[in-house]
Amino acid sequence: QVQLVESGGGLVQAGGSLRLSCAASERAYTMAWFRQAPGKEREFVGGISGRIDFTDYASSVKGRFTIFRDSAKNTVYLQMNSLKPEDTAVYSCAARGGGLIKWSPGEYSYWGQGTQVTVSS
Repeated sequence: QVQLVESGGGLVQAGGSLRLSCAASERAYTMAWFRQAPGKEREFVGGISGRIDFTDYASSVKGRFTIFRDSAKNTVYLQMNSLKPEDTAVYSCAARGGGLIKWSPGEYSYWGQGTQVTVSS
């Protein structure tokens, strides 16, 4: 059973930056970040594969968000730059076995509790 603990959400002005952290109880899992805004479905933000740290991003965040891993800490980060009001959502990290990044939330077995990110205009 992999446990995921997120931190780093908050309120930021448009154009600002935030870094989210997701500490995992084990390494070698493919990790992803999802977000869900009020009244919308949960959507894939980006992911990092379990073995070779390949990354993949949704087009809406590509070039603004970066996912990276600190293996020594079993922690994955989501660095968010140039934030926009439409980035406002609850952000959750998720983990799955295997090396492939999947865009569907149903492919992930383990989830963090979620952290609120609010971007003001």
